[in-house]
Amino acid sequence: MLKVGVVGCGAIGSIICRALDKDIDGAQLFAIHEHHRENIESLYAELSNKPKLMKISEMVTNVDLVVESASAVAVHQAAIPALENGCDVMIMSVGALVDRHLLDNLIDLAREHDSRIYLPSGAVAGIDGIKSAAVAPIRSVTLTTTKPPRGLAGAPYVVTNNIDLDSFDQPQIIFEGTAIEAVKAFPANVNVAACISLAGIGVDRTRVKIMVDPGSDRNRHEIEVIGDFGTFTTSVENIPFPENPRTSYLAALSAVATLKKIASPLQIGT
Repeated sequence: MLKVGVVGCGAIGSIICRALDKDIDGAQLFAIHEHHRENIESLYAELSNKPKLMKISEMVTNVDLVVESASAVAVHQAAIPALENGCDVMIMSVGALVDRHLLDNLIDLAREHDSRIYLPSGAVAGIDGIKSAAVAPIRSVTLTTTKPPRGLAGAPYVVTNNIDLDSFDQPQIIFEGTAIEAVKAFPANVNVAACISLAGIGVDRTRVKIMVDPGSDRNRHEIEVIGDFGTFTTSVENIPFPENPRTSYLAALSAVATLKKIASPLQIGT
């Protein structure tokens, strides 16, 4: 039985915990780490088997897999000690890994301690295709992310440039740049940019466009990949979490699917 510890029990983390409690054969929710008392109380009320509340330093000595579902800061706090203790790690805040020093450090620790780092595909479709296409040269990858105004509110790029998101009456591109620039400009919005970059041609060559659409209530991600294999495009319209419009429901589902894959003897897909 795979013992799992979850760091962060907000919108995504709570779905992961509920799935581990009831729906994932071969894995159990053994421990959680969460600062917000209201999240703990709400979660415990829904779970059949109550996990232990632990500090990260204690968790990493008691579980087989640590799931980070809190923030980019939590990647440092959870992933490093987990790998140092021989735990596998699943990272939801993939945007943190645009820091090449951190990524290289985590990979070195995983090799040293014979551990694995899992990055779910998140709120997009097509990661398997990008990984396959990258075996031969890829010439370009472009991600176009479109969100309603409330889904982009508070982003550093929006604040710094004094962009009034409520002033738009039609879809409008408000940002174009590389993936590494996009993750820094919209850290709560484009983990998908980091994920497709790591699967493909890197954060410096992957192009990102951010669009605000006042008439939409969905988070839309379109990916175009061009390479020696040919061309493919994917498009996903995601339902945002009501309590966190920056996050798509599909991102949480991809985490659950990844856990099921880890715990299953049958592996499907690239």
